[in-house]
Amino acid sequence: MAPLRPSPRAFREICRACRNSTAQRSYASQRRQLSTQGHLTRESPPAIRLGCFLGVSALAAAWYTYPESSLIQNVQAEAPPVPIEVTIEKTKKKKALSKEENRDTISSQHLQVKRSWENPGVYAWGSNSGRVVAPDSDEQIIKTPRRIPFFDGILLRDIKLDRNFGAAITEKGDLLQWGTGFSTDTREPTPTLTGKNLKSLTISRDRVISLGSNGKVYSVSAAKEDQEKGAKVSESSWIPFLNSHSSISYRLLPPSNLGWTEKVTSVASGAEHLLILTSAGRLFTAASSSEEFPARGQMGIPGLVWTTRPPGPYDQPHEVSTLRGFDITAVAAGDYHSLALDKEGRVFAFGDNSSGQLGLDPSNESNYVDVPSLLPLQRLYANTNLAPTVKRIFAGGNNSFFTVDATIIARPGDDTKSTLLGRVTADTWASGQGILGTLGNGRWTHVQGVPTKLKALSGLFEYDETSNSVIPIRLASLSVGSTHAAAVMNNVTHVRAGTSRGTDSENDTNWGADVVWWGGNEYCQIGNGRRNNMSTPGYIAPLDKVAEVLRTGKRKEEHRFQITPRHKVNVKGRKVNVEQRVECGRMVSCVYSGV
Repeated sequence: MAPLRPSPRAFREICRACRNSTAQRSYASQRRQLSTQGHLTRESPPAIRLGCFLGVSALAAAWYTYPESSLIQNVQAEAPPVPIEVTIEKTKKKKALSKEENRDTISSQHLQVKRSWENPGVYAWGSNSGRVVAPDSDEQIIKTPRRIPFFDGILLRDIKLDRNFGAAITEKGDLLQWGTGFSTDTREPTPTLTGKNLKSLTISRDRVISLGSNGKVYSVSAAKEDQEKGAKVSESSWIPFLNSHSSISYRLLPPSNLGWTEKVTSVASGAEHLLILTSAGRLFTAASSSEEFPARGQMGIPGLVWTTRPPGPYDQPHEVSTLRGFDITAVAAGDYHSLALDKEGRVFAFGDNSSGQLGLDPSNESNYVDVPSLLPLQRLYANTNLAPTVKRIFAGGNNSFFTVDATIIARPGDDTKSTLLGRVTADTWASGQGILGTLGNGRWTHVQGVPTKLKALSGLFEYDETSNSVIPIRLASLSVGSTHAAAVMNNVTHVRAGTSRGTDSENDTNWGADVVWWGGNEYCQIGNGRRNNMSTPGYIAPLDKVAEVLRTGKRKEEHRFQITPRHKVNVKGRKVNVEQRVECGRMVSCVYSGV
């Protein structure tokens, strides 16, 4: 048998293993260890030196005893580690969005406009003590906008809300009423005055006054019981010489001595009085409540009270003779005061002035003015180069609002060639009670006689791409409740995305008009989910919060509510001109789809 020779490679592996094993041990009673070379030093303990010597001798003997291949196998018996296979996950391909889906994703305003067309209806919030804003709920306060299920898919001509009763006119011109003030047993809107082709309405403390398309004025009790028990009106039938009686009790309020083609065009009611405007620019007033007769000068008839009223029905209309000859174009009514605007932009005010709501400083002698008085609004622009003209008037509760177009004119010594001449600035002014923030001027004022400017709604401009010019931003509408208000801005809107080649980009989106809210918020009537009053106009969140969350996937992402302007859309298979409108009532608010 051939002699066995040691393998240098195997020997080195054995020595390396021995050195590593020895270096990792410690001896508690010694201060020195084996050196990093793996050799024994003179300071090494005798026991360690002896052990290493015997170990090396044993390994050498084993080398001559066992074949080389067997020894190497024992040293390398452990299999090499299996490499970990790393798999890189491929990026998942998302489904390509259509142009319309992309518009919904990138723009909250576009989605709001789209949803208002697809799901017309009524959103309401505020005090629900009379089950008006949420007829199917017993909650006392609805903090944020909530749909009234009954009105889903329904278009309305008009709607007015009180905290105890509500009234609306359907697209066909029928009157709907609901709330505990109407009936404690009814949980949804009920048709009452039908077949009259009504076009608008207003409400007093306890009655609903509606205007028919033919100019007739109807006064209906807010209570179902009074409608059923009251005297029924004799009505003509389509069959000649055959008359019938109305299904409910109501009263007609016809102004006297109307011209041949003259008819009523507008009505506005306070808590106890009614303003009636005719197509000839004449103004009539009447009592609108069956509980109290107006006695604060809001009728505009000097000395007219219950004891001095003329013979006839208590609610007969009276012409305001002081304004005869003025072409009145608009009227507005607060709880106990009245405003009238003529064709020349002059404003007349009368009624209660205890909070300065007439735009006049209160008098120590009397809390009301029973004769229409011309407001000196020109003084608001004294010592300026602006010529003011009042364009719109609004009233509610104990407050009045005026929108003014102020035009830059040349004063003596000014440059008559200035490009600024003729430029119009749109301003909004307010008077009356402001302790709850209803003036919107950032202050909490008990009495405000001289009108104060709402800076947040004044002096606003924007660039109009259609006319390639800078234009003023006016108010499209302003609704005033008993303590709060909402203004819809007449800013540039766009509702034709995807309807033509020029608007077919996936990034071309629709947007509506801005709407802001302010004033008393004790019943969450502003709609921001809080109860603190607001003295400056502010935004609220979009009405359809579920759609917003689905659009972004984020609950904390905030956007403002924008109202959809008038546009012809497909509703249940037919083309209809639809717009969203805002209505503020007594401690309640709503947004509805109007025609």
